[in-house]
Amino acid sequence: MTDAPSYLFYQTHNPRPFLDRGEGIYLFDESGKRYIDASSGAMVSNIGHSNPRVLAKMKAQMDKATFGYRLHFRTHPSEDLAARTVAMCPEGLDRVFFVSGGSEAVESAVKLARQYALATGQGSRHKVISRFPSYHGCTFGALDLTGYAPLRDPFAPMMEGMPKVAAPTTYLDRDNHTEEERGLRYAELLRDKIEEAGPETVLAFIMEPVGGASTGALVAPDSYYQRTQEICAEYGVLLIYDEVMTGAGRTGKFLAAEHWGITPDIVALSKGFGAGYAPLGAIVAGARLVEPVLNAGGFQHGFTYAGNPLACAAGMAVLEELEDQNLIENAARMGDLLKARLTALMDRYPFIGHVRGKGLLLAFEMVSDRETMTPLPKQWNAFSRLVEIAYELGLIIYSRRTRGGTEGDHFLICPPLIITEAQIDEMMELLDTALARFAEEIAPALEETA
Repeated sequence: MTDAPSYLFYQTHNPRPFLDRGEGIYLFDESGKRYIDASSGAMVSNIGHSNPRVLAKMKAQMDKATFGYRLHFRTHPSEDLAARTVAMCPEGLDRVFFVSGGSEAVESAVKLARQYALATGQGSRHKVISRFPSYHGCTFGALDLTGYAPLRDPFAPMMEGMPKVAAPTTYLDRDNHTEEERGLRYAELLRDKIEEAGPETVLAFIMEPVGGASTGALVAPDSYYQRTQEICAEYGVLLIYDEVMTGAGRTGKFLAAEHWGITPDIVALSKGFGAGYAPLGAIVAGARLVEPVLNAGGFQHGFTYAGNPLACAAGMAVLEELEDQNLIENAARMGDLLKARLTALMDRYPFIGHVRGKGLLLAFEMVSDRETMTPLPKQWNAFSRLVEIAYELGLIIYSRRTRGGTEGDHFLICPPLIITEAQIDEMMELLDTALARFAEEIAPALEETA
């Protein structure tokens, strides 16, 4: 079957074997080769693959009903999942709207913000400020918020062009300021942008509390989070946290916002929320936003599969696993261990310039010079080459280009939250081997540039 013609197309011609099955943190192709899923797919499979308790609960729902349109029926799975989600979120986030994925969640968050503005007599507010680099989704609305050149630039003429501020990449700064001072400086860029755009026109500010694929698990200084919230409140700008990647326990809290005591106005969830068992996402907001919209004629938005009972049954089972198996606590504990192990690699590989992240959302960035953080020459395509070496060894990692998508190389190491210390040892052995092979490949080029 592997030689049969394929009528599918995705991003590239890069061939991959057929998937046979998944078990915990492992995936197996049809030849029997085993892979460690060190990226949880695309940071999705938070509770691992083929969890029997989740599958049983999905089967029980399948035996009852797989679809019930939300305009025709309420369903217990959607009501139960909404209640459980609210219980796990910070106080004040008490209304849930379900979607099928992360891009839909971001679109829904922005549409809720806009309709709230209209319902409360603030119709001039329509601009959503985001960061560069950033990633918020691939639909046109979400893409206009995204700061990642290869994905956005081809479609730029078809979009309005929402305003951007620099992401808080303080690890690249070379100045005499403390990290806390740098965090405040980056936060004040938001104030400057609001003033530049016209405060009466700015609707919201959207940010990833811990960076995703565009910045490789970027964590800002603590001062940044509080100050950005204060600035938003000062100008009446809604604060949206894109927790599509960070939510559902990935960083060691249910929401990454909890690390800094922040309650955003709107939160976007997906990926680990359904954990790969069904297409699922959500936005969570407060009644103070939702009720004016409903009272003004209703939320003018929706997707066919919003609140699908099978997807919600899967999501409920996922959240139960997070709590029953203490997986959020495990993410924090194993994340500390894994981050230390990744940092130790810097002693062996001088091209690893920075290790960052929180919980089990971790990354390392490659550079040609640690002092200046100059990227490796982009023609080396390190971001793709190391991924291929690792894949050949049976290790799946995730990469992107750090500096706006055009250069720089970072690698996300984000295994399922069920990972054990012994499995981290196994994973790190493969990663070390992959890095050693990569080092051998680039050694001649490094000598030429020395």
